[in-house]
Amino acid sequence: MEGAMARTSRRSKLALSDEQRDMLMKVSHARSAPLREVQRATILLKYADGYDILAIAQQVNTMRSTVYKCIDKALSMGPEAGLKDTFHRARNPVITEEAKNWVVSVACTKPKDIGYASEIWSRKSLAQHVRKHALQSGHPCLQRASKATVQRILSEHPIRPHKIAYYCERRDPDFEQKMQQVLMVYKEVSLYQANGVDSCPPVVTVSVDEKPGVQALSNLADDILPDPEKNSRLLRDHQYKRLGTASILAALDLHNGHVTAQVHDRHRSTEFISLLQELDSHYPQECQIRVVLDNHSSHISKETRAYLATRPNRFVYVHTPTYGSWLNLVETLFGKMARTFLKHIRVNSLQELKDRIMLGVKEINSAPVIHRWKKFDVVAKY
Repeated sequence: MEGAMARTSRRSKLALSDEQRDMLMKVSHARSAPLREVQRATILLKYADGYDILAIAQQVNTMRSTVYKCIDKALSMGPEAGLKDTFHRARNPVITEEAKNWVVSVACTKPKDIGYASEIWSRKSLAQHVRKHALQSGHPCLQRASKATVQRILSEHPIRPHKIAYYCERRDPDFEQKMQQVLMVYKEVSLYQANGVDSCPPVVTVSVDEKPGVQALSNLADDILPDPEKNSRLLRDHQYKRLGTASILAALDLHNGHVTAQVHDRHRSTEFISLLQELDSHYPQECQIRVVLDNHSSHISKETRAYLATRPNRFVYVHTPTYGSWLNLVETLFGKMARTFLKHIRVNSLQELKDRIMLGVKEINSAPVIHRWKKFDVVAKY
């Protein structure tokens, strides 16, 4: 049985003059014309050449209703009108501005403040709240608001209540003064280095801090080393055993990059005094040791001050502002450790972790790098 023939359209044929056909040909091949006009020009040309509606819709990859609409417009108002959209008055918005403002005001509150358990909104929970309380809040247009509708309303401002970012509240009233003092120390060190003096300076500047909580992790199964015939990467069992943590105390010499470090189980005044004693023995007695450090309790404890009293004029403290530890250059050293020998480290005991850390410090001191503060015009927003 032969397939059914396409039904002949009852619409009139589209008669095109040479000028109109040339115009439609140019539009149908234009690269810069809107896609809808290119599509409509192709429809009109094919209809004028006798193609049936179904064939045109298939070739242009659109619906038959779109083809009918384009042809009817061209038959009634001409081919030029068939390419353009008919002017129509936009409908009044269903969601009022007052309703949108209400959604924004809800998004700017915490769910827990209005009776929910959550701390912050999710898109879904916010949309559910909007639908539930829209009528009693005087906005019935939002009774069926979907998650996407709420998201579009928030995107106009924009507000993202499902996201959270952290900031540091400046709680030190002398923040800028202390920051400038630290930066002046760094500037002084850089000027001294620029003069090219090789001898030990009269004031040695070291940056001191601790890196607590370095985990000693042990494998439960042996690592599988890379093999050209089997695997290109080191393979490691995802399970591990915790053996404890260690704390790294480090002093970074800002003149030559030398690192004085100790590894302890805890970070108390006793351990900090031990680091100060090592610094005292490392540098010549005629030098004064200027220490850039934060406000940790062990740095200013009764035990530490008692030790400092036994070494008068030997140590000078320069404190970073409260919550301003990013100003301490030794943090860049800890970052280097985390990227190198501490990365993916596995050990069989806590003592092995301590030994590996000290070996890593020895490797750093074999090729010391001078850490410099490169931006001295720190803006006040920090």
